Order: sequence, then C-alpha cells, then structure tokens
Amino acid sequence: MKVDLTGKTALVTGASRGIGEAIARRLGETGAKVLCAARTLDAVQRVAAEIGEKGVAVQLDITAPDVRDRIKALLDEHTNIDILVNNAGVTEDDLFIRMKPEQWDRVLRTNLDSAFHITQEVAKKMIRARWGRIINITSVVGLSGNPGQVNYASSKAGIIGFTKALALEIGSRNVTVNAIAPGFIQTSMTEAMTDDAKKKLEEKIAAKRLGTPDDIAWAAVFLASEEAGYVTGTVLNVSGGLYT
Repeated sequence: MKVDLTGKTALVTGASRGIGEAIARRLGETGAKVLCAARTLDAVQRVAAEIGEKGVAVQLDITAPDVRDRIKALLDEHTNIDILVNNAGVTEDDLFIRMKPEQWDRVLRTNLDSAFHITQEVAKKMIRARWGRIINITSVVGLSGNPGQVNYASSKAGIIGFTKALALEIGSRNVTVNAIAPGFIQTSMTEAMTDDAKKKLEEKIAAKRLGTPDDIAWAAVFLASEEAGYVTGTVLNVSGGLYT
C-alpha cells in the first residue's frame, strides 16, 4: 500500500529527534506538508530542511501558557492541520515514595495536559472540515505499568483514555483518534546501555530486538492515511511482543 497525503498538512510535536523526527520524515515522504515542532527552533530546523520544501520548522513549547494561541496562529497561517501527532513527552523517573510533586506535575503537564490543549484547538477545524487524523504517542508502560515511573505511566495511561473517549465523540465527523504504544526503541538512552543490559532487555521481547523510530513512524503513516479511515479508538501496540 502506497500512502499519498499530498495536500494534507501534519503537525508533529517533538520532531527534532527520535520517534518524532522519524514520523515527520515519513509523513513528508508521503507528500504531506509537515510542521516540525520542538521547543528549540535550532533543533528542528535541520529536520525540516532535510524533509525539503514540505518541511516547516516551528518553535513550540507545549507546556507554555500561550500554547493555545500558538496553535491558533499555526491554524491561521496554514488554514488547516489535517494530521496531528502528539508525540512530545518527558520522563522524570523516581520511586513513588521519593517522587516530588513537581516531578509529577511536570510529567503530567507535558505528556497529558499538552495533548488536551493542542488537540482541542486542532480538532475544531478538523470537525468543520470533516476530515482529520489525530495520533497520540503513548507507551507500552501506559498498558503494563513500570516501577519507578508512576508519573510517566499515569500520563501515558491517561493518553489512552483520552484517545478512546475522544474517538467516540468525533468519529461521526470523519475524524479518527488513535494511539501508538511503543515498546523499547533505539534511542540515545538505550545506546548508553551496556551490551549485557541490552541483551537481557532483548530477551524479554518476542522479536528479540529493540524497535527503531521507523517502526513507530510506519505505524503513524498508516493511521494518517485515507485507508485507515475505519480505524479509530485503537491503541496500536508496537512493542515487538514485549507486552501482549
């Protein structure tokens, strides 16, 4: 299946590296205009430039008080955002009994509250246009839990509930809402692991390897496509069989 998103505009948050960068690149290859958003403009300009004429670098702090105004300005400038990928997120791990309130607040504000603020503005125009694709990047941790990540797991489980409830509200407007739950993905964090630690981790995964950012990006491309128009309210588990 060759996905063609020519004429569509996508906004990808956290697009300066990792999963967000891979999603932005793959959406650009389908013909979509891609608004590559990150907190630091310099970090995302490279990605937008490498996508080419379809890539647009956008400075966007998803936790800023004016984030709704920034999204409204983007909607005014680009008319519509047809595909929204809520990808940006943070971790601040600690055991629950030692977790500080500010660690809880920062993770929930970044990972969950931002999806509410951004999606509410974008969804209004999608509903009027009667076409839209909302893709939320959650985590396998939101399905399984993980010690030391009570705040992160809560935020990602919240994204799953957010996805399912919103899908029920706006599905009749031809706007789909889905989530992708990545497992362990090759990132700078996993690259810092020892070979022994990485081997033990891979043994827990049915596919016997870590995932790549492109494994998640291809799933996002499918969910963004016209062909996925009857898929909504779904959490796509892309963990190589780590969690079943």
